[in-house]
Amino acid sequence: MSDAEPSTPVDDLRIMAGDHVVLADGLEHHEMYTMGGLLSLIMHPADGHEPAVVMCGGAMGGLLGGGGLYHELGNRLSAINIAAARVSYREPNNLGRCTHDVLATMQLLARRGARRFVVIGHSFGGAVAIQAAASMNADLVPGVVTLATQSAGCEPAETLHDRTLLFFHGTNDQILPHASSEMVRMLAGHGELVLLPGEDHLLKAAMPEIAERLLTWIPEVLKGP
Repeated sequence: MSDAEPSTPVDDLRIMAGDHVVLADGLEHHEMYTMGGLLSLIMHPADGHEPAVVMCGGAMGGLLGGGGLYHELGNRLSAINIAAARVSYREPNNLGRCTHDVLATMQLLARRGARRFVVIGHSFGGAVAIQAAASMNADLVPGVVTLATQSAGCEPAETLHDRTLLFFHGTNDQILPHASSEMVRMLAGHGELVLLPGEDHLLKAAMPEIAERLLTWIPEVLKGP
C-alpha cells in the first residue's frame, strides 16, 4: 500500500467554499472561505503566463500596498503578460499563516501556468515575502522586493544568496526606520537598497518611481535561464 500524497498549501487551507467575480477586464476578485478564515485575492491575469508576481500587505492586511502601488503595478504587469496577485491574509500579523497564504496563492497561480515568481511585501509583508521565498528554490522564486520592511521575521534572508533582492525604504519613515531594510540586506549579504529621501512608511509620493523601476526589474528577474 503506497503512502498518501503529501498535502499542499492549498490543501492545508481546508477551503469550504469559494467564489469570484470579474471586476473589470483583466481584474478578478476571489474569495476562499477556509477553516482558518477568509482569504481574498485580487488577480491580474495574463494569458498562458509563466512568470507571475505575488504582492502582500502589512500587519493590518490590505490589498493596495504602500501608496496604492499594487493596483497600478498589477494592471501594468498584466498588460505585458506577467500575471499578478494581491493577497488579503486570513489572519493579518500572523507570520506563519500569512506566509502560508502567499504559498497557496503561488500554487493557485501555478495551476494557471505560472512557473517563476517574484514576491513583493510592504512593511510586515516584507517578512512574509522573505519567508515565502526561503520556502522555495531559486528556480521558482528568483527575486524578492521589500517596501519599508520590518527586520523581525526576515532572518531567513541569509538563505537567499542565490536570489535577486531589491529593498526600498523612505528616509523619513516614522514607523520602521530605514535601518530595518539595512539589517535585512546585511542578513542576506547582498541586494540593492534604494533609499527614498523624505518618504514616510507608505512611500506614496515615490510610488511612480518605484513602479517604473519594478516594471524594468521584474521582467529581467523573471526572464530566467
